[in-house]
Amino acid sequence: MKKYKVAVLGATGAVGQEILGLLAERNFPAAEIKALASARSAGKKIEVSGLEYTIQEATAESFRGVDIAFFCAGGGVSKKLAPMAVEAGAVVIDNTSAFRMDPDVPLVVPEVNPEAIFQHKGIIANPNCSTIIMLVPLWPIHKAAGIKRIVVSTYQAVSGAGVEGMNELTEQVKAHYLGEEIEARVLPVSSLDKHYPIAFNLLPQIDVFDQDDYTKEEWKMIRETHKIMDPDIRVTATTVRVPIYRCHSESVNLELERPLSPDEARELLSQAPGVGVLDNPQEMIYPQPNALSGRDEVFVGRIRRDPTVPQGLNLWIVGDQIRKGAALNAVQIGEQLVGER
Repeated sequence: MKKYKVAVLGATGAVGQEILGLLAERNFPAAEIKALASARSAGKKIEVSGLEYTIQEATAESFRGVDIAFFCAGGGVSKKLAPMAVEAGAVVIDNTSAFRMDPDVPLVVPEVNPEAIFQHKGIIANPNCSTIIMLVPLWPIHKAAGIKRIVVSTYQAVSGAGVEGMNELTEQVKAHYLGEEIEARVLPVSSLDKHYPIAFNLLPQIDVFDQDDYTKEEWKMIRETHKIMDPDIRVTATTVRVPIYRCHSESVNLELERPLSPDEARELLSQAPGVGVLDNPQEMIYPQPNALSGRDEVFVGRIRRDPTVPQGLNLWIVGDQIRKGAALNAVQIGEQLVGER
């Protein structure tokens, strides 16, 4: 079996460490794994899944001899270093927004469009987490009944804002119970001057506001769905940050081209790769984010008709943002690239 030299850029972050853990857990055929980060982390040792890594500074030289490089250190870093990694001979699987809408860069969810992986010119883009979690279960429905329109409202975990977002939720909850002042420094957008608490709160803003007062996160879901699945599907999105650590939840309303009953949708989804069905209203069984952290599958429940439109269907979708929404999707791309899955 051929072995590959692998690099993980952003190895000190939540997604980078999840990738390192998944490479070990899924027995990725790696002869060597380089853990890369910024100069300030160089020399630091981290342990993931019982393996110790020494962080190296990410430079152009870091990618010489590397076959596959997972990038998860921010869009600016990707724009600077990804072309250098490709020039050095690596295939870059990029987990940032830097290249997602580049027409020359495939944007891939392996359960949806795996054939796009092999159209790469050195860089493969990993979609936005909320897009991945939505499209894994919607793809089999689209193939069976044709999706005309998607209305999605997301309930996104603080893990989407990185370790800083997760830490801020913890600090704010502690401050609340100690009767101390709650400080907000990260959410909804760390780079902005104004911040709001996330503890015991909902923030209907993820990323900055853009065209037509949709946020960039909302536009990502719209545009990425068009690029990955079908440019003719009408999509509207509202994205909300909620005080949950890892799992994103999504309420999805579909208008279909052809009839598909809830029972048919359950059967279809129960056989779909990467999907789990938890849907028994009489027994109060449905996906819940607290119970599904760390799971590979995207879970679906509350499957029911929408009688207000022809061929209408409602779904409730939950998936682990760090895992399938980021790290696992990237590792699956790598596995298909080397012919392992």
